[in-house]
Amino acid sequence: MEIQEERTCDAAQDLISAAEGDNDVVSQSTRIQGTLADPKLEFALACKDLLTAARDGKLNTFVQISVAHPAEQTLTRYANTEVVEGTRDPLFLTGVTFPSEYPIYEETKIKLTVYDVKDKSQETVVPEDSDPRTNSGKSFLGCSTFKVKDLVKAKEQPLSLNLKTLNGGKKIGSIEVSLVNMGEIQNGEADHITTDAQGQKCALVCECSSPEMLSGSDNPPLLNAVLKNPIYKFYRFPASDNKWICVREQMSESIMSFHIPKQLLTLYLKEDTRRIEELKELGDLSPHWDNLRQSVITHYEEMLGDYQESLAELEKYTGSSFKSSCTKGEKSLEFVPINLHLQRMRVHSQKLKDALYDVITIGAPAAHSQGFKSGGLRRLLSRFEAEKRNTGYQCIYYSPENTAKAKEILSNINHLQPLISSHTDLLLNSARHRSADSLKNSLKALSETTELFVHSFKDQLVSNALLALYTARPGCANKKLTDPQNSPTENDYQGQDNAHPISRQDSIPHHSEYDEEEWDRVWANVGKSLNCIIAMIDRLLEQGESTKDNKADSSDEDLISSHINEDWYEQLYPLIITLKDCVAEVVEKAKTSMTFVVLQELACGLPQCLRLTFRRDVVFSQALSGLICGFLIKLHSSLHNQGFLQQLHSVGLLVQYEGLLSTYSEEVGMLEDMAVGISDLRHVAFKITEAESDDFLPVVTGRREHYEVEVKLPTKMFELLPQEIKDGKLLSVYPVLFNIGINEQQTIAERFGDTSLQESINQENVEHLEEYYRLCTDKTSPDCPQLFQEQSDLKELIENLHQNIHAKKRKNVEIMWIAATICRKMNGVRFTCCKSAKDRTSMSVTLEQCSILRDEHDLHKDFFIRALDCMRSGQAQGILNESDDPEKGCVADNKPTSRHFYPVALLLVSSHLLVVWLILSLALLLAKYQ
Repeated sequence: MEIQEERTCDAAQDLISAAEGDNDVVSQSTRIQGTLADPKLEFALACKDLLTAARDGKLNTFVQISVAHPAEQTLTRYANTEVVEGTRDPLFLTGVTFPSEYPIYEETKIKLTVYDVKDKSQETVVPEDSDPRTNSGKSFLGCSTFKVKDLVKAKEQPLSLNLKTLNGGKKIGSIEVSLVNMGEIQNGEADHITTDAQGQKCALVCECSSPEMLSGSDNPPLLNAVLKNPIYKFYRFPASDNKWICVREQMSESIMSFHIPKQLLTLYLKEDTRRIEELKELGDLSPHWDNLRQSVITHYEEMLGDYQESLAELEKYTGSSFKSSCTKGEKSLEFVPINLHLQRMRVHSQKLKDALYDVITIGAPAAHSQGFKSGGLRRLLSRFEAEKRNTGYQCIYYSPENTAKAKEILSNINHLQPLISSHTDLLLNSARHRSADSLKNSLKALSETTELFVHSFKDQLVSNALLALYTARPGCANKKLTDPQNSPTENDYQGQDNAHPISRQDSIPHHSEYDEEEWDRVWANVGKSLNCIIAMIDRLLEQGESTKDNKADSSDEDLISSHINEDWYEQLYPLIITLKDCVAEVVEKAKTSMTFVVLQELACGLPQCLRLTFRRDVVFSQALSGLICGFLIKLHSSLHNQGFLQQLHSVGLLVQYEGLLSTYSEEVGMLEDMAVGISDLRHVAFKITEAESDDFLPVVTGRREHYEVEVKLPTKMFELLPQEIKDGKLLSVYPVLFNIGINEQQTIAERFGDTSLQESINQENVEHLEEYYRLCTDKTSPDCPQLFQEQSDLKELIENLHQNIHAKKRKNVEIMWIAATICRKMNGVRFTCCKSAKDRTSMSVTLEQCSILRDEHDLHKDFFIRALDCMRSGQAQGILNESDDPEKGCVADNKPTSRHFYPVALLLVSSHLLVVWLILSLALLLAKYQ
């Protein structure tokens, strides 16, 4: 962030006048200007020559930062650094960040208070109103105060301040405040940092080079439409070459948490309302089938009431823009994902000038409000399908594939019939105006749409369903039984040995009076009608050309005859009416027959079928919210990456989920829900359009098993896209899930329980990942350097992942690291999930970030653990209360600190110690209640 002083060319900060107010101090002060993306002010701290009364001469120090605004007389605790142990010259790796929305002025005072920590088990934050000299676990060393303008206008950096005891007492050392401009060169003198491992000294020159393409100062409206309430932390870590690595963490909430569920609920209501209308339009049915239909409609109406209630609750919700973990069981918020956030790490180093690493953190998509007593979706759907096969006489069994096909046909009918009608109207209008070019274009559009319409019914399912529906009409006598999936032939009844055995009483009966060829004739009539229209238009166009050539030589009789022949509208109109009638007849038969197929699935499993549908909708809503958030962020950060854009439209988007759920107790059900919800994302496609207004929020359309997400980009961003994407090509999604339980419950599952669910999920998804890799190598152009330069590395990584998944190794976290590396190399979107996206997720994200700094940016090996501790420290930047911590409080309007700042004891301890800990805990509980 470039910092300049107002009306000067060599100053350090860009300032604007504060808004006029009643307070003279505020009105005369100047407010620091910043962008929405970058923090306004960042600085780092270091102490020198601290005095100590301890015999060993060592101090364990940290600095608490407090802020006093010009209009206020009281100090407000803002942040604190990490604890640096065993030195009188501590250099703190955790800096101080003031975000763009923070009200900071030239006259704002910042107080720096240094403490010596005696008992590390005590909280490192001291309330401002307490006496620091008597605070247990730590002792006050000294403090210093400066104004913001002293820092930003200082001619020499760093700004050196004396640390004194209370009431202006004796000097106990000095503290240096270094203004940090991430991405700009800072010519600082060598600093000395004590390494953790050997106590050696390492000279570090603070130097950062200018960024290349990534700049937070140009923050487009797209991200503003997705993210809000950012929280920042700044670090400076030493690299192996004794240069600084500047790191800025950002955690932001996403408004997709509530925006997408509301759209989906509206689509659910629309789809199910249409389904009820279709069931009512089935016509007269025999008493048995009519009773089943009424029962299905009743249950559908009850489910519609649940959707309407959930939508009403979300519409009136006015709390925070994310759903906290303590509300995961609330019925009113069950469609909303848990703790959906962006975790971004921006790194500036000598090796990579400016790099972004994004991870979307989200609680496992699962139906928490419905519980997991009977398992999750994966188990429930399998059990339901098995039970449906043994339903008995009540309904006809259709496979899940046939039921899905029936729903697809119904959707195509609702979509294509209006298009055919529209194209025919345009065709007649072109004929009325005798426009040859317009006639050709309208005919082409009509032909393509009609071909799609006819192709939709190229399935034996429609013919079989028509027979079944015929036998369900009142007064229809059932004479013979046939298989619902195969049309009966004469050979089927000539010998029992070759006939398909029918043992179910609910199979489709064959009726001797039913004309099985009627559907084929009706279906074929659509194509014949279209061919007649094509032939007529060809003849009219030929006559039009010949009329132009012979018009000058024609007699009056010829002109009259020609005028009659030239009335294109009159000649086309009867053919258009015939086509519409044929289409209407096909629609009537196909719609009723496919609705009857859907009725079978619903009637076979009431009420369980609709309960599973509702549960699946809940899980999918949470998963889709996260996916759209991740897609938008990835698209924004990769608009200049031509390799990614080519890969996006030629293959699709890779989305990798890192699951940290155990295979024990309720988390088994969560994992089963999550696996199905993520798999259902395959039915989602993205379409990028140019925004016509300032509304950049994505729009979801479609139906279950086929959703389309429209992403609207500003004109400048849209122009950067390849032509294929501009033309509206649908962009596919390839989700993969790899889960490794890492907590103490997973230890119990591995020793005494069952881990087969985790193994099967990982094995299935490594095959999906291999399939995506094959598609990339087959479809992506060799001109794309990014993917093909690393092709050999990717192949080796995928083979290594495959071996690790099939290896019988407990808590094999190598799977997660390899999968994450593959995802980053293949331009994928990374998700990290656990039960609530807090403890396990935070530990995983921070470990991944430090590993990236070590592997990609040459983080000094002696500072790996210290960097990890800094990222996992308990306080983020900002004014925080206990209720701001999502682990401790659940105040709806408070945003949390970054979730990765919460350490979790025993997470990385060996499994043997965990078992000992569990046994001792059980013994203590037994002793307590005896």
